[in-house]
Amino acid sequence: MTQGYEGMNVLVTGAYRGIGAACAKVFAKAGAHVLCADLNDPVETVDTIRAADGTAEGIICDVTDEASILELFQHVNTHFSTLNAVVNCAGIIHERGLLETTTSEFDQVMAVNLRGSFIIGREAIRAMQGSKGRVIMIASDLSYYGRESYAPYVSSKHGVLGLVRCWAKEFAPHILVNALCPGPIDTEMLAAENMSPEWRAKELEIPLARFGQPEEIAEMALFLAGPNAAYITGQGIGVNGGSIMP
Repeated sequence: MTQGYEGMNVLVTGAYRGIGAACAKVFAKAGAHVLCADLNDPVETVDTIRAADGTAEGIICDVTDEASILELFQHVNTHFSTLNAVVNCAGIIHERGLLETTTSEFDQVMAVNLRGSFIIGREAIRAMQGSKGRVIMIASDLSYYGRESYAPYVSSKHGVLGLVRCWAKEFAPHILVNALCPGPIDTEMLAAENMSPEWRAKELEIPLARFGQPEEIAEMALFLAGPNAAYITGQGIGVNGGSIMP
């Protein structure tokens, strides 16, 4: 266990796989009790944590459905004495040229990545009222620059940074709000069904010339939730192999 995390109550969304699953496992290993939420049943993540003597439970939540999120936080408020941190990893990616992108495709990306982040963040901060807490959102290195054929995704992640900056000012000093901005990470988002081979190859044209690992994002999330990050708020922190240097 890691000093400063024992007994913490942490909510991780998108915990079925990828960065979300890695965050859930890293927090549990550090001694936190983790509530794993995802549209898909995160039972595998929970079982892995419990097999390593960590404490976790799973719940199904659709971040595009406000009622589903409110039900999630009803569970949080009923079972947690306090919510110490939330790591919102739920997200989708979409690669398509502007002229081929439909309104429904745009709306779907926004519903998950931006509207879902808004509602998750709002309810997490509501649950943290009267105590200190940490809100950690997942943005992207693409939050800082445009990319052809990714307009909905880039717009949604740029919006996440806007939420973080506003909330950091509104709820300081008791609640610290930050975003992680991953570069190319070796998850299902980089799979062929989500990203063309041409863009996968371009993702490697960065100084470190490799895909990052989900655990590298999770370790930074753990740091932001811990006692040594008490002077950090309103930031978009790049964990990106040098893909962008703002």
